[in-house]
Amino acid sequence: MAVVAVVGAGLMGSGIAQVAAQAGHQVRLRDIDDHAVARGLTGIDESLARFVAKERISAEDASATRARISGTTSLADAAADAEIIVEAVFEKLEIKEELFAELDTVAPLGAVLATNTSAIPITRIAAATSRPEDVVGTHFFSPVPMMKLCELVRGYKTSNETLQRARDFAEGIGKTCVVVNRDVAGFVTTRLIAALAMEAVNLVESGVASAEDVDTACKLGFGHAMGPLQTADLTGVDILTNAALNIYHDSQDEKFAPPELLRRMVVAGDLGRKSGRGFYDYN
Repeated sequence: MAVVAVVGAGLMGSGIAQVAAQAGHQVRLRDIDDHAVARGLTGIDESLARFVAKERISAEDASATRARISGTTSLADAAADAEIIVEAVFEKLEIKEELFAELDTVAPLGAVLATNTSAIPITRIAAATSRPEDVVGTHFFSPVPMMKLCELVRGYKTSNETLQRARDFAEGIGKTCVVVNRDVAGFVTTRLIAALAMEAVNLVESGVASAEDVDTACKLGFGHAMGPLQTADLTGVDILTNAALNIYHDSQDEKFAPPELLRRMVVAGDLGRKSGRGFYDYN
């Protein structure tokens, strides 16, 4: 089993850390301060407890999983001897560029440098390093312990070996992979959901239909498990807006431009389930 560093202890990062540790890897979870690290580790504890309560894993397996995870605020300590490094920080190019430039100086030669981005082209992130052949996209889905899909995204210079090692890692932690051979912004899944969600928001904004009816139409008409606006609330209205903007800026395709309603929701703090209100009220 490998030493895996997960950079970013939010919901996505802690989920990746959990499934990696469940698969037997030694995992180091890194964030910028002790509070963030503690919050991520607490989230893992709570997730494992739910799995035990639902008899999906034993208490012994949960305890062994947790023992394989440590937390740190030092990027150098997290990455020092890691074979796989998965970045799961905020979806903003400048933040990821800065992080990958630092990883380039502290990560071992030959380590897989994976970015968990849903929309930013891998080639842009890889350009911040001196080893773009080692950089690959691993787009996991939230909640990571439950969602089976991982998009593997090849950057312009990603090597075949790096792509294969990323695939081996993702499949080894229980994911089914799809490969994106050209890193257009948004890849496959985010491009599809962003286009659908932006049009769904337009329909609500213009008064054509309510959020509930738009979602019902998608669920019953297309067999979707969840409507696009419910998905926006689950993902985070701000995260979906940033993803759509990244695709729009890269493609200049108007169908990805976030409608005014979506942008105002972000400013007002109506971010979906995590804030208690988005297209639906969760209070």
